[in-house]
Amino acid sequence: MPLRIGDEAPDFTAQTTEGTIKFHEWIGNGWAILFSHPKDFTPVCTTELGYMAGLKPEFDKRNCKIIGLSVDPVSDHEKWAKDIQETQGHAPNYPLIGDSDLKVAKLYDMIHPNASGDAKGRTAQDNATVRAVFVVGPDKKIKLMLTYPMSTGRNFDEVLRVLDSMQLTAKHKVATPVNWKQGQDVIILASVPEEEAKQKFPGGWKAPKPYLRIVPQPE
Repeated sequence: MPLRIGDEAPDFTAQTTEGTIKFHEWIGNGWAILFSHPKDFTPVCTTELGYMAGLKPEFDKRNCKIIGLSVDPVSDHEKWAKDIQETQGHAPNYPLIGDSDLKVAKLYDMIHPNASGDAKGRTAQDNATVRAVFVVGPDKKIKLMLTYPMSTGRNFDEVLRVLDSMQLTAKHKVATPVNWKQGQDVIILASVPEEEAKQKFPGGWKAPKPYLRIVPQPE
């Protein structure tokens, strides 16, 4: 069955560049980002893995772990890391899953369920749909899913922005408007009655329409 936002993230055990992990156990009580790429030693993914390594301290501040995935073996990941360091200035500083039996890719519906063969016999084009981002919450539920085409590098700054929004809205009865960034005004949920809103937001709010109640971002 296809995965949807709100579903429990499938658990799995896998070999990674940092040893064997059990996914749910590895996540612990924080957040996690699982992002995949179709093949090692490919150009767009080289830029992505390097950029994500540079951005990792920002995810660390938000109690969010990062883990990558490819259908290539861990030994190839370790060789590729040298190229990433050389060309991008950052080698991966997070685990990369070796998914040569396509188990995790199929579990997360990233590749056709009838796909077969090991990494050596597959090309990036064979694995075209293995180019996804999943954000998983502390409850092990999927909070975000993104799938990108082969030719377009992912925007991990946007993933960080959405993580800020999800962590904020998980704590407060608010939503974030279009293009929202950390520190900007937010919107009181339509489901919050007027009296409750007055208690939660005693400073009041701007309401250009009754259903659009705008307040400063809660602390």
